[in-house]
Amino acid sequence: MKKTFLYINFALMALLVVFDLIYMFVGGLIIKSIASCIFVAMGVVNLIFAIKQGKPFKFLIILAVALFVAMLGDVIINIHFMAGAIIFAIGHVIYFVSYMQLNKFELSNLVYIVAIAVPSMLIVLFAPGLDYGGSVMKIVCCIYALIISFMVGKSLANFLKDKSITNLFILIGSCLFFVSDLMLLLDVFGSIPATGYLCLATYYPGQALIAFGGYMYVISNKKQNEGGEK
Repeated sequence: MKKTFLYINFALMALLVVFDLIYMFVGGLIIKSIASCIFVAMGVVNLIFAIKQGKPFKFLIILAVALFVAMLGDVIINIHFMAGAIIFAIGHVIYFVSYMQLNKFELSNLVYIVAIAVPSMLIVLFAPGLDYGGSVMKIVCCIYALIISFMVGKSLANFLKDKSITNLFILIGSCLFFVSDLMLLLDVFGSIPATGYLCLATYYPGQALIAFGGYMYVISNKKQNEGGEK
């Protein structure tokens, strides 16, 4: 069963890369929607895997919800940017809550969150060439930068506390997610060449790695349980 779900994850990741490339060079909201549904499918598949294995799955339920909300944001942001950004921000909060299921939040986590939030907000506020068209959008982007910093900071704190393969995949995926949002900022408000492609080249792989972290979570829990029984 373990290999079956591993192959399913690999197949979905390969399919996601294909649709990511198609969207990068062809476009189309339907293509983008399918790509987003694929990483949600990964989250659901790994939740099913955990249930079948009789392993803890609270983390995977919350993670699947976060992936689903990210999918909604991914689609809606093409229709209404502000609405999509708000949905994405809610998704980041849910990701953060899911990461707390791996390691409880500690005050020391704030060190990593602040380390990411400060430069992020400085970029939003002072990066040359960015035109938000008004103070409201700039404030929204600052709030968004703070929220995503909590998600990425928590993933970093988790990995530094427990250098497991699960936390590694989630950290890399979260960092790619962060980079994709930065590229989106530069693309939408700075019109900097190639940032749109860089956004897509980091966003979908980032989501796939976060979702695949769910598979590694089930495997790592299985190993721990088997070791405890011996």
